Amino acid sequence: MKIATYNVNGINGRLPVLLRWLKETGPSIVCLQELKAPEEKFPEASLLDAGYEAIWHGQKSWNGVAILSKIGRPRELRRGLPGDPEDLHSRYIEADVGGIRVGCLYLPNGNPYPGPKFDYKLAWFERLIIHAEKLIASPGTIILTGDYNVMPTELDVYKPERWVNDALFRQEVRADFNRLLAQGWKDAIRKLHPDEIVYTFWDYFRNAFGRNAGLRIDHFLLNSEAEKRLQSAGVDKFVRGWEKSSDHAPTWIELK
Repeated sequence: MKIATYNVNGINGRLPVLLRWLKETGPSIVCLQELKAPEEKFPEASLLDAGYEAIWHGQKSWNGVAILSKIGRPRELRRGLPGDPEDLHSRYIEADVGGIRVGCLYLPNGNPYPGPKFDYKLAWFERLIIHAEKLIASPGTIILTGDYNVMPTELDVYKPERWVNDALFRQEVRADFNRLLAQGWKDAIRKLHPDEIVYTFWDYFRNAFGRNAGLRIDHFLLNSEAEKRLQSAGVDKFVRGWEKSSDHAPTWIELK
């Protein structure tokens, strides 16, 4: 079973790219982030034609997350993280898909540092950590995936010395990611590719993709049951090179 996560950076503007990738690679489950579309503008019909049922949590112009499945409609368990009823950002959705519990997340960027956006990022991250602790105590196969907007180590960023005070690489943010790992979650890419340079994002500027000046900010965190089933993991880097593609590339795992 192939499960993927993909920050599409605007689902309607990049729908041809998404549909082409789905057709060529055929993942069973897909988590999407940064839909940039309100609820009523989600392209449900096009995805159904492609063989995927979906649930989504949209928002006009910004954010937005979705879970697609071609193995049966996702059964929604939660939309939005607990802990702040006044937070209206569409950044989290959770579902049971084919017997797997999948949490799809879009963690705040947090820039500029310092400032209120960075404070919001840390507060959101704290809510995620609290929720993740409850999740990992639950039975079954559980996956937390999406755009974390965190480079956990220096291996995950091109020229790390330039990113020291960026909200994606600040020590507070990396410490929070490690707090998740300390709960028992396993970083799938690093389990199978511990020492390799693996990027999932390349900026549109300064020929970043051509120079492979990238970041690894899209992650799969697995509980112990999911980790036992892990067979392979990677990034469909070629998609980033397509015309009108997102600045992220799809990241995926395969489970037994």
